[in-house]
Amino acid sequence: MNYSILGCGALGSILGAHLIQAGEDVTILARGARATHLRESGISITGLVDITVPCRVETDPERVTETDVLIVAVKTYHTVDAIRPLGHLRVGSVFSVQNGVLKNQQLIDVFGDDTVLGSIGILSGELLDDGLVRFTLNQIVELGELPDGSSTRTETIVAALNNAGINAVESDSIQSVEWSKFVGWSGYASVSVLSRLATWQFLSDADSARITARAMRETSAVAAALGIPIEDKAPFPSGLVARATEDEATAILQREGAGLKERAPQHRMSTLQDVERGARLEIEETLGYTVREAERLSIPVPTVDACYRILRGIDRSMA
Repeated sequence: MNYSILGCGALGSILGAHLIQAGEDVTILARGARATHLRESGISITGLVDITVPCRVETDPERVTETDVLIVAVKTYHTVDAIRPLGHLRVGSVFSVQNGVLKNQQLIDVFGDDTVLGSIGILSGELLDDGLVRFTLNQIVELGELPDGSSTRTETIVAALNNAGINAVESDSIQSVEWSKFVGWSGYASVSVLSRLATWQFLSDADSARITARAMRETSAVAAALGIPIEDKAPFPSGLVARATEDEATAILQREGAGLKERAPQHRMSTLQDVERGARLEIEETLGYTVREAERLSIPVPTVDACYRILRGIDRSMA
């Protein structure tokens, strides 16, 4: 199969470098200074692995007419503008490794529901100023048919990712998996920005762990109203937090913090990395989506709403 990767920040670079090194046919859709750097220097990854590979870069979406697999790895706030010029693309399968759960409908609107797969990417990396990407977490990529089920195409893509060195599995309940990650991400990302601490640090603290737990529990209540079960999806104990009392959930997260201190003391949420670089935050398509859905469903989400409004103010201050 041939792959096209839309966006080549940290995650797009990690996926692209691994697939290229494994011999897959990959086209990187990028623009601006990043596209220039990739053409001149290729993709370079360090951290968990050391990879430097040349790559095919395309800056004009009109020049790409078909692809077996399109992987969307741009920031959530760029999604609509980034995929709109690809409406002409004949694509076999498309999935997004972005945060949040709004992404699937955005892809369906452009490419049709028969092409879109559900997906989560629990990978971490950081695009450094010199163009190098530091790869810090290779947890899992999960793929599945929406809203649930498996297929030959998801099995084939998962096999290719595993062969390339990306831990991947096929899920027959991908909608639940996506929401389970989103529940955890919502709490972790919010408090990481508010505290400006490494992940293990804010989880270990009783007060910041409690705020994280509240945000996660409120987001899980929205999922429950939509009939979507929440699971534990490492590294997020979303199911445990959703089912526990607030005190129990706080203690669960503090134990997670202690474990992260040993396993990944340098891990920082990508949202915190964005703040430190002065980049835009993924707010409207994530926390904003939860607030709007909660309002529609008449579900109180005071912690998520407060985090959303504070982070939105931070985002405006960096504009």
